[in-house]
Amino acid sequence: MIQTTEFFIPGLCGMGLHFQMDGFRLIYVGIAVLMWAVSGVFSLEYMAHYEKRKRYYWFFWATFLATVGVFLSADFYTTFIFFEIMSFTSYVWVAFDERKDSLRAAETYLAVAVIGGMVMLMGLFLLYDLLGTLMFGEMEAAAERMLLEDGNGEGRRRLFAAAGLLLFGFGAKAGCFPLHIWLPRAHPQAPAPASALLSGILTKAGIFGIIVISCILFRKDQGWGILIACLGLITMFLGAVLALFSVNLKRTLACSSISQIGFILTGIGMSCLLQAAGEDGGLAIRGAFLHMVNHSLFKLVLFLCAATVYMKLHQLELNDIRGFGRKKPFLMFCFLMGALGIGGMPLWSGYVSKTLLHESIVEYAGAAAELLAAGRIGGADPLHLWIYGIASGSGFWHGAEWVFLISGGMTVAYMMKLFAALFVDQHPTRQKEFDAMGEKGGYMKSSSKAALALPAMLLPLFGIMPHQIMDVLAQMGQGFFGFTGHGHVVHYFSFGNLKGGFISIGIGILLYGLVVRRWMMREGQYLNRWPEWLDLENLLYRPVLQTALPGVCGAVCGFVDQYVVSVPTTVFLSVSSVICRGMDQMADGVVRAARETTHGQIPRADGQKRRRTSGGIFHSGKRAVRRMTDRIVRNGRLVEESFSFGLMLFALGLCMTLGYLIFVFLMR
Repeated sequence: MIQTTEFFIPGLCGMGLHFQMDGFRLIYVGIAVLMWAVSGVFSLEYMAHYEKRKRYYWFFWATFLATVGVFLSADFYTTFIFFEIMSFTSYVWVAFDERKDSLRAAETYLAVAVIGGMVMLMGLFLLYDLLGTLMFGEMEAAAERMLLEDGNGEGRRRLFAAAGLLLFGFGAKAGCFPLHIWLPRAHPQAPAPASALLSGILTKAGIFGIIVISCILFRKDQGWGILIACLGLITMFLGAVLALFSVNLKRTLACSSISQIGFILTGIGMSCLLQAAGEDGGLAIRGAFLHMVNHSLFKLVLFLCAATVYMKLHQLELNDIRGFGRKKPFLMFCFLMGALGIGGMPLWSGYVSKTLLHESIVEYAGAAAELLAAGRIGGADPLHLWIYGIASGSGFWHGAEWVFLISGGMTVAYMMKLFAALFVDQHPTRQKEFDAMGEKGGYMKSSSKAALALPAMLLPLFGIMPHQIMDVLAQMGQGFFGFTGHGHVVHYFSFGNLKGGFISIGIGILLYGLVVRRWMMREGQYLNRWPEWLDLENLLYRPVLQTALPGVCGAVCGFVDQYVVSVPTTVFLSVSSVICRGMDQMADGVVRAARETTHGQIPRADGQKRRRTSGGIFHSGKRAVRRMTDRIVRNGRLVEESFSFGLMLFALGLCMTLGYLIFVFLMR
């Protein structure tokens, strides 16, 4: 076990920054160093011909520091600060090319990041008000004290509300459904080495926050476990479907990331459910953590392979890059290591983590029926009992097991599609050109080859020695999840575990043969069978955020401006006008009186005498009063406009909060 070390920077950002080092953080800081080092070396070749590469490197390393800050954080305040810095610095990667498509993708990325960050901030306000602390090490005890004093259930509902807002913010960065829309947009536009980091580790920053919420505040909560597990199942299945239909290399890998995040979320949800059922949850915890590590390495390898393709062809569509990998054994080897790993092939690291996740579902399915029969699931509310009964029955989780296996099968199918397109199919017109690149061996520099080979070699090494390497990593990282035991001894290569892996592989081969080769291809060309209109961003989010919401907020603000703000403003202007006229008349009267009573005379320019008056003084006073009144009126208008804008933002946050509270109420 790694000894926990804490350090604090007082006064910085007001509340100070809290950091901590333990086994989990040590591993993920190490992964961050490895990924940035490998991507940095590869970027030297990839970015060599870009004029604005200095800007890329500035934000490349700024994002590294922010990401490390997230993983080292020991409280949500520190996490939030570095999380937001990370979001804004990585935005530059997506917008780097400054093309129309890049800027649109960056717009989507930034919108998700900003909205997610603001919703997360609302959750932090609620959580701090409820618990009095944001320190990870203090929140569990504070939540237990609060729940013990909670007589009517109000505290529990508020805790769910705060956690739901945090889940929204962290889930947006992780790529969880339905906030996954930025991944398929951003990855095809960002430089490929940056895509490896966006997919491989920045999404894990979102998972980091979800782990803290789930394993500290809701470690044994059935409702929360069902929510996270169901989100994970939907995300893994939807991401696999999107990847299977995609005909763009980097978009396929981006959709694959959505699916693999779903696997991790399912493991986190299963850990809550298993502990609520009286089990230790070790299988799910270890599986989720190891799949985090594996996915970081998978996407580092696969996106750098995609970078090699793009460096030479500046194209990513499968029909344009077909056959590029032929006669390039090194590139084929590295891509194959990543493909076999993410596909869950035995003797590769992905098989180990997927086996643990699969076993956690099977374990809970066996206990769910007994729990429901014993009345340990649900509550007095019939609606709650119905929801928990459906989502906790053994039949539901046997179905979830098949969703898991089929999603794994689709992973095999889309990786077979990419491998065949790159290394088996032939390009109808450019194949000789592609083959010549391989024969000369000049398609990649030696430094780039060394950088790519290192993570590629780790994948089979981890898979061949699961007990010596993977179990040791799991033992180091599981304490962050709140699990300190040794868990079950898993015989990874037993017939029962191999059976689950081979079922997914068989499903994948079947899907590839029937769906990809027969339905998605015609005369050797890959067809885009995904309906163009079925795009969640264009179908829902943009119409709501760009049309419906501004319309509603505009109507509300118009009403407020007319009947709330304008009435006091009109009264103010009327009163100030009366005061001004009164002061004006008073000043004129004083001037006239002064002229009549003044006996002194002042020489004029023509030598004649004129009477001394104090009218100039009073006219200056009138002008000063008028200027002051104008300034007050202008400030009032600025307040009016600021109020309208602030009201629009408040309405957006309020709608999200109320929607979640309604959902929590229905779930209770």
